Amino acid sequence: MRIELSKTMVDFTPETDNEKTMLEALWRLMVDCVRFNQKLVPVGEYVPAKNEKASFALEGEKGDDEYPVVYVDKDCTCYCQTCNKYINLKAGDRIPPCCGKLMELLDD
Repeated sequence: MRIELSKTMVDFTPETDNEKTMLEALWRLMVDCVRFNQKLVPVGEYVPAKNEKASFALEGEKGDDEYPVVYVDKDCTCYCQTCNKYINLKAGDRIPPCCGKLMELLDD
């Protein structure tokens, strides 16, 4: 994972497929388009001579608990009618919430 600092911005660039998957999972956990966003807050200390990793806690409102769990039975595309975001799902994936409701299946 490449990390770049530019004043008050931090950019994370995944360099492997696993890092890309983990960064996408973190993004989905933290961002709920319109409603609740969470933030990363440092925990403890990061001293390279003593620690292998830096730890952060997620803080903020969680808005994901109220949505039904719905899985797709075949590969498909879902979209949000509010913000027009599209996502490709594979068979067995859960339909994610966006902008306060579950995303809609796009007719193929």
